[in-house]
Amino acid sequence: MSYLKFDKNLMINLEQSLPKEMLRTNKSGAYHCTTIVGCNTRKQHGLLVIPIPEMDDKAHILLSSLDETVIQHGAPFNLGLHEYQNNVYSPNGHKYIREFNCETVPTVTYRVGGVILTKEKVFISHENRILIKYTLVEAHSDTTLRFRPFLAFRNANDLCIENNSINKEIRHVDNGIATCLYEGYPELYMQFNKPVEWINDGNWYKNIIYYKDRDRGLPYSEDLWVPGYFELPIKKGESIIFSASTFPTDPKDFESTYENELLTRTSRTSFYNCLKNSAKQFYLKKDSGLYIMAGYPWYNVRGRDELIALPGCTLAIDHKKDFELMIATFLKALRHYIETGEKDPVIKDIDLPDIPLWTIWAIQQYRRYAGIKECADKYVEDVKWLVEAIRNQKVNNLRLEDNGLLSSNGTSTPVSWLSASLGGVPLIPRTGYIVEFNALWYNALKFLTSLLEAADSDMPYSAVITDLSEKVKENFISTFLNDYGYLYDYVNGSYTDLEVRPNMVIAIGLEFSPLDRRQRKKILDLATRELLTPKGLRSLSPKSYAYTPVYVGNPEERERAVHQGPARPWLFGFYADAYIKVFGLSGLGFIERMLIGYEDEMTEGCIGSLSEMYDGNPPYTGRGAVSTAKNVGEILRTIKNVKELNKIQTSQQE
Repeated sequence: MSYLKFDKNLMINLEQSLPKEMLRTNKSGAYHCTTIVGCNTRKQHGLLVIPIPEMDDKAHILLSSLDETVIQHGAPFNLGLHEYQNNVYSPNGHKYIREFNCETVPTVTYRVGGVILTKEKVFISHENRILIKYTLVEAHSDTTLRFRPFLAFRNANDLCIENNSINKEIRHVDNGIATCLYEGYPELYMQFNKPVEWINDGNWYKNIIYYKDRDRGLPYSEDLWVPGYFELPIKKGESIIFSASTFPTDPKDFESTYENELLTRTSRTSFYNCLKNSAKQFYLKKDSGLYIMAGYPWYNVRGRDELIALPGCTLAIDHKKDFELMIATFLKALRHYIETGEKDPVIKDIDLPDIPLWTIWAIQQYRRYAGIKECADKYVEDVKWLVEAIRNQKVNNLRLEDNGLLSSNGTSTPVSWLSASLGGVPLIPRTGYIVEFNALWYNALKFLTSLLEAADSDMPYSAVITDLSEKVKENFISTFLNDYGYLYDYVNGSYTDLEVRPNMVIAIGLEFSPLDRRQRKKILDLATRELLTPKGLRSLSPKSYAYTPVYVGNPEERERAVHQGPARPWLFGFYADAYIKVFGLSGLGFIERMLIGYEDEMTEGCIGSLSEMYDGNPPYTGRGAVSTAKNVGEILRTIKNVKELNKIQTSQQE
């Protein structure tokens, strides 16, 4: 039985099926994203969405959707589905769906009278190309298929309105056509693996509605150009393959290309396999190196997000070589920025002050999987260079104070992951001593000491770092630990921020924490009572007057809410680490039970992945980007750690 399978009863119920989305990527920045019934519900949905670096660094939708029609005895049955004004759905193709299965590739089974037709979609790795395979499983009479392409040719964050600027020219190519609506865009090639008839019948389909954008207080209605339609007969047992790409292809190769792509896929037969598949979809291969996208459908590569996601999206799924390639790409870009001040064209936010600290944390996770000796051989000099860059005040907006702690100025621009702002002004102006910055700093110093020891290198220097780490530990406790038993979120002069936020959990979840076990337990107990949910840690305690658990409303309302209560799954990785540190192997059962909350999400939201955030209150609905790398990565890292610790526990019991 498939792990990701939905039957007729769910599929024909739009209230249940429309919120469920699916995502496929080519690992080079292009993607396909829509709902499981094929109805686009947000402006970023599309069948072929690609980056066009010659234009900008955004994604662009070429082919929005492809409406299929089954024709028998001259009667057409349209399998498409779009929302129009006044909550009108047409042409209601979902009523013919009998099953959706996403074990290997997204597969929809339709039944129209005596016709049974399956549709499978495959995105070709590292190519701007999607293949759709149609198989006529059953038919009692002659059957014809008609395909009507809905074209957008726009930025994925914009909308198209009927205009006279489009180029309506159609160019015939091998078993299909090529067209380009606007100057600057590549041609879109739509081809089949057998001869097909093209009928020119150009029309604007007007006022298509995207209710997800309407609910977010954004423009939500657009017009799409349909230049005509394809038509071809299909026999019982026959498969027809449709290709949409930005380059001409040989129809004779469609079948082999399709089959070869299937060989690279991880079957989504379990919670772990779903997340493993999702993790690989974030990979971004460019001439400049290998990266991790922050999320889909609207994020690019972001420094902090990539570093947090990196261990889980590579090491936790046994892709050690990919980790090495990605961290090498990142270190090269970071070193160049620190030395020259030139920002990287691919990695956004590489200039943020905590980036070197998260880089060291990511390398530290490599030690966990490769061992201290190999880690030291590969990365001791990189970690030492980063620590020295901080000590020598070379990192932008990160100052090493006389007490050994790090300070940063976040009054005019956000410096941490709590980055919400309005009119350029941070809503949470974390300034001065920031708790996770300094916890990461202490952890970095201790980690460097361990690498130097393993490498048997520079012992006088190691003694200097050890002395500094002791100073940091002492002043961290005196600065952040308050009389209530938890940690201030940030301290700026005489101001101490008393809000209960999850950053203190990062401080107790790190391998080297400046806090002792008793102190960590008090913080953990508070985090469990006030921050822990089945979908991650709340960004703010419900006891705060500013607590806003639901990320809804217009853009300003959502920006004000984003870090004031919604839960983040990636923070659970640090919570789980802290829990095991405090309770040892006896805490494994609790962590395993908490992981069930994330497994439940595999059939919700973007199936097989994790959303950007979840409401802080029940029913913990997913919000924001439909698939997010650091959430997937940290849950994978936690699963991997739990498996390893269970092996230790079993061996001890034996």
